[in-house]
Amino acid sequence: MRSPRSLVGGTPAAAYEITFDGRDLTALPGQSVAAVLWGAGILAWRTTREGGAPRGAFCGIGSCYDCLVTVNGSPNQRACLVPARPGDTVTTQEGTGHADLTV
Repeated sequence: MRSPRSLVGGTPAAAYEITFDGRDLTALPGQSVAAVLWGAGILAWRTTREGGAPRGAFCGIGSCYDCLVTVNGSPNQRACLVPARPGDTVTTQEGTGHADLTV
């Protein structure tokens, strides 16, 4: 059976793990954070500022900001654009992602 992989002779690099809200997820090199979350069946990883409605990826190209997530403690990262890296810690972003800051 011919497949794209067999035609080009490529082999994937080794998978690695990231964590999302304390859950270990398997990632492949080149995947965005959103792709890893989708692959694990996670469709929402942010809540809105007003009302706390769940959000995940909408446009998938970094235009809409619906997929904001906190990566390694940095809030407001667009999951569809951020490449997953081995050992990343990803957490659900609530509202602005700055709940621990005093205004």
